[in-house]
Amino acid sequence: MAVPSPIHPDPSLSDVDLAVALAEGAGQVLLGLRAAVDAAGGGFDAKELKDAGDAASQEWLAAALAHARPGDAVLSEEAKDDAARVAADRVWIVDPLDGTREFAERHADGDVAGRWRDDFAVHVALWQRGAGLTAGAVGLPARGTVLSTVSPATPADPDGVLDGSRPLRLAASRSRPPAFVSDLAARGDVELVPMGSAGVKVISVVDGTVDAYVHGGGQYEWDSAAPVAVAGAAGLECTRLDGSPLEYNRQDPWLPDLFVCHPALATHLRAALTAVGVESKEGAQS
Repeated sequence: MAVPSPIHPDPSLSDVDLAVALAEGAGQVLLGLRAAVDAAGGGFDAKELKDAGDAASQEWLAAALAHARPGDAVLSEEAKDDAARVAADRVWIVDPLDGTREFAERHADGDVAGRWRDDFAVHVALWQRGAGLTAGAVGLPARGTVLSTVSPATPADPDGVLDGSRPLRLAASRSRPPAFVSDLAARGDVELVPMGSAGVKVISVVDGTVDAYVHGGGQYEWDSAAPVAVAGAAGLECTRLDGSPLEYNRQDPWLPDLFVCHPALATHLRAALTAVGVESKEGAQS
C-alpha cells in the first residue's frame, strides 16, 4: 500500500508549533492511506489497513522527530520503549494512531452509510522534567482539525446539569465501556455518548460535545498525554479517578484511569462516581 510522505517540519519551530506540525503530517499520512483504498475501488482488509496506519504514521513521526529534535527522547505506542527516556529531560509522548479500529471502519447505516469514520486521532505531547506536559497537539485528521496547548477550544458553560434539567453527557467507549460507566448511566441523570479514540473523547469535552470523560482501565501514557495537555490548557480538570495528579514519563507507562471534566461539574461528577463505588477525592485539582 503506497504511503504518502509529507515534508518533515522545520527544526526552528517552537515546541508547540512542532507538535501541531507533527500531528498534521501524521494525519496526512493516514488520510493518504484511506485515499489509496478509495482509489483502488474501496475494497480493503480492515486489519491490513489498521496495521498500515499504525506503521506508516509511526515511521513518519519517528523520522520527523529525529530531524527536528534529534536530542530528545521518544515514548511511542508503536515503538520499542527505551528505558533511557526515564532519565531524559525532554520526552515526546506520541500515539501515531489513536482509534485504530475507527480509522479502518466505515459507517454501516444511516445518512452516513459508507463514509469513513472520523473519530480517530494523532497524539503528540512534550514532557519536560520539572514542568510536566509543556506542549501538546491532538490531530483529528478526518475532521481537518488540530487542537493544541496554544489554541484549545474554550469549553462552553454546562448549563442545565446542576439544576437537573438535562443529564450530564459522558463520552463513552463504543464497544467496551467500564462497568462503572454503565452504572452511572443507570442513574438516569447521566447520558452516554459513544465514540472512538481516547483523544476524540477528551477533545469532545474541550469542545463542549460532552461534559466529561472518565476511564477506568486499559490506557497508557500515550493514550492521554496529548489530550490532557490540550484539555488542561483549556481549563478543564484532568486527574486520576481518585483525584491524584496524572504523571508522565514514568518507568512503567501504564496509566489506566482518567478523569476529564468541566470544572463547574467536577464535584457533581465525583459525587456520582462515589455513589457507584468509585473512589474519588472532592476538590481535586488538575
